[in-house]
Parts: sequence; structure tokens; C-alpha cells
Amino acid sequence: MDYKLINPPQSIAAFVESFWMLHNPSDENKEVIVLPDGRIDLFFSVSATEPFHITLLGLETQPSYATIEPQTLTFAISFKPLAAEYLLQQTVSGLLDTAIRLLAGFWDFNAGDLNSFEHFCQKAVHTIQERIPENIDERKIKLFDLMYASNGALSVKEFSEKVYWSGRQINRYFNRQYGISLKTYCNILRFRASFDHIKKGKLFPEQDFFDQPHFIRTVKKLTGVSPKELRHNQNDRFIQFSTLTGK
Repeated sequence: MDYKLINPPQSIAAFVESFWMLHNPSDENKEVIVLPDGRIDLFFSVSATEPFHITLLGLETQPSYATIEPQTLTFAISFKPLAAEYLLQQTVSGLLDTAIRLLAGFWDFNAGDLNSFEHFCQKAVHTIQERIPENIDERKIKLFDLMYASNGALSVKEFSEKVYWSGRQINRYFNRQYGISLKTYCNILRFRASFDHIKKGKLFPEQDFFDQPHFIRTVKKLTGVSPKELRHNQNDRFIQFSTLTGK
């Protein structure tokens, strides 16, 4: 499996976490497990058996199993949740733990854009910059900035006090827009932030989990396995654990 990642320029960093490429150049299926990571993904793919297509994946709250077919090439934009409202201009609550195919020609992308990952990223950056609206709720920007800076470690009350937005309104916004509560999303961020620690063999909580049993329960809920089994990552089947650690 070939993997490449490019970080976005600062001008779109509030909406985009990364651009990445995944290629299975072999003639065999690659079985993987996709873990919740707090991102909304837009995939542009082609394979030996399927023509070019575009897929939008909402937030995930549980592990899912996928097969990367032989000769599959995927370029992707990993969005931060704020992009759903301001770039995609839609709620993704109905896409919780699921994905949909988008119409051909979405954002004017086509099969030719998969010829060069660098060209794809340049086109995506330009397209996104053109779609960023002038008026954005500053409370939402600050809320997400705080979540990423703290890896979701603050309480709903602390977020509320820092952005001057009631906890009830924040949760109403999250459930309506993303299909989950703020607390659930923060648990996913804390889980993801633990990848590096687990990979280094530190199988105890370092991301403000209440205690080790709480940490183990969270890892099992979001991966289906214990922290120890996740660390071994047999056959690199937990794909984000292989690609998102060490960043």
C-alpha cells in the first residue's frame, strides 16, 4: 500500500485537515478496518473494476470493515467538521457511520485529476478557497480550535464558558449538524490523540481519560479490540493507526 499526505495551507486549515493518497498497486484485495478519527472524508477513486467515482463519508463512531480492491487509487480530502456547513453546505447527521456516492462532476473533478496528486491538491485548495464564505460564526471557529488544541479534553461546560455559547445550544448544533453530541466527538478526538502513545507501547491513559479501565473501554468501543491488540496492528489492518501516527 502506497500512502502520501500533504497538509493544507493556513488559508483553509480551519476546514481541511489534510489531503492524502492511497494506492493498492497489487493484484490482491487489502482488507482494512477504518477507525473513528473525527474527520469527514471526500474520496475520489478509480480501480481496475470501477470507473472514477466520488464518495462522501460522514463522521464515524465505530470501526468499519472495508476492502481496498486491486489497482485502486484514491485521492482524498479530510475535512474538519466545520467544512460540512460552510463548504459542503449540508448537514452530515444522516451520514453518521455511512457514506454516499456524489454526482459526477462534483466540484468539477474528473478522472484526469487522479493523474497527479500534487495537481489534485492544488486544484482542491483553489476550489475550497473560492467556496469559503465571508461570514462565519466566530463561536464555531473558536470551539473547534479549542477542541483540536485540547484533543477534546475539556468538558462541555469549559467549552461553553470559553466560547460564550451555552452547552445546550452547542449540543443541539452538533446533533443537528453531525449526528452526535459534543462529548461523543471529544471522546473520538481523545482516542485518536492516543495513537502515538499506544504505538510506543504506552498502554495507559495519557489523554485525560478518567482511569485505565475507562481508557480500555473507549479503545474497545472505537476499535473492537484492546489497546494491546491495536498496538500490534497485525497486517496493518487498522489503516489510520498506520497512517496517522507519528504526525
